[in-house]
Amino acid sequence: MGIGTPLALAVALVALLGARRAAAGLEWRWLLLSTWLASAAWLFSLALIDGPGGIWRVLEHRYEYLPTARTITDVPAALAEFVDRIPYDHPQHWQVHTAGHPPGAVLFFVLLDRLGLGSGGAAGVIVALIAATTAPGVLTTLKALGAEAIGRRAAPLLVFGPAAIWMAVSGDALFGAVSAWGMALLATAGSRRSVGLGAAAGMVLGCCVMFSYGLILLGPLALVVLWRAGSWRPLIPAVLGAGAVVAAYGAFGFWWWEGLAALRGRYWAGVASNRPPEYWMWGNLAALCFSAGPAVAVAIPDWWRVLRGRAPSKSNVGAHTAAWLVAASWAAVVIADFSQMSRAEVERIWLPFVPWLLLATALLPDRWQRRLLALQVLFTLALAHLLWTDW
Repeated sequence: MGIGTPLALAVALVALLGARRAAAGLEWRWLLLSTWLASAAWLFSLALIDGPGGIWRVLEHRYEYLPTARTITDVPAALAEFVDRIPYDHPQHWQVHTAGHPPGAVLFFVLLDRLGLGSGGAAGVIVALIAATTAPGVLTTLKALGAEAIGRRAAPLLVFGPAAIWMAVSGDALFGAVSAWGMALLATAGSRRSVGLGAAAGMVLGCCVMFSYGLILLGPLALVVLWRAGSWRPLIPAVLGAGAVVAAYGAFGFWWWEGLAALRGRYWAGVASNRPPEYWMWGNLAALCFSAGPAVAVAIPDWWRVLRGRAPSKSNVGAHTAAWLVAASWAAVVIADFSQMSRAEVERIWLPFVPWLLLATALLPDRWQRRLLALQVLFTLALAHLLWTDW
C-alpha cells in the first residue's frame, strides 16, 4: 500500500459509476480527451501504490534504456557500432534492454536527456502521459473504420485494466501508444484514400519497428486496417514510408536484420538455451492474461461467433471490423509465442497488442460488459496491492 492506494480506489469508483455512461454519451472529441485523462489518472495512481518511486524506479534500473541513454554523447557513432556491441563478448556490450531492441528505443530516451528531461521522474511522467494516449489512438482507428459504436462500448475496458500497471513504467507502453496512432493514421489514410497520410502512417509504424523487433508482427493488423478501411491505395506509400525510416537508420550504420541476427546469437548464447520451450509456450500466454486481465478470455466465445458470422444480433459492419482486428492481434501473439523468440518474457511485452485484443469485449452483451468492468478493476487493484511486479 502507498500514497496511490486511495487515489486508485477513487479512480476505480468513478470508473464503475460513470465510465460506461460517459463513453456512450460524450461528444467524440470530449470522449477522446476524457479517455486520455482517465487513463493517465489510472496509470499514475497504480504506479504510486509503490510510493513516489513507482514513477521513476523501473526506468532508473541499470538494465533499462535511461541509464544507457545518459552515456551516449555521439548518436551517429552509437548507431555505427550498435550491432557490434550487442554480443556479450564485446567489452562494452549494451545492457539488456538496449541490446534487446533496435536503437530507436534508447534514442527516445537520449532525446529526453538532451531536452533536460533525463531524470527518472521526468522520463517516467512523459512515458506515462504518452502511454495514456493508447486508448484514444485505438478509438480514433475505430472511428476511421466506421466502428464508432464499437469504440464507445470498448472504451471503459480499454482504460481500466491491469495493463496500466506496466504502462506507467515501461518503454513497451511507449511502443504501444505509437503503434496505436500509427494504425489510426493508416485507417484514416484508407478511409480517405490518401497517399500522403499513408506515407505518414508508414513512417510512424516504421518507427515502431525500430523500437522493437517484435513489432514487425503489427503487419497483419495493418493489413486488416487497410482492408476494413476499404482502400489499398495507401499500402505502397505506407511501405515506402516505413522503408525510409529503416533506410535512415541504415545510413548511419544500423540495419534492422543485422541487429536481429546479432541479438538472436546473444539470446541463445545466454540463459535462454537452458529454458524449456514447452513451459514458455504457456508461460508467455499466462503473462498475457495478467497483462490483459480476465476479460480477454471471457470475450473469446462471442468474438469467435462474430468472426464466423454466427451471431446475427452482432452482424453490423463495426462488429465484424472489431472481430478482424482482434483476429490479427491474436495471430501476432501466436506467432510471437511459437517462434520461441519470446522465452521467459514478461507482461509488458504484450502491451502493444492488449488494446486490440480487448476490442472483443465490445461484442459482449451489456450485462457482461458491466460485470467485466468491475472484474477488471478489482483484478487490477488486487495485482497492484498483492504482487510485486518487477522488471
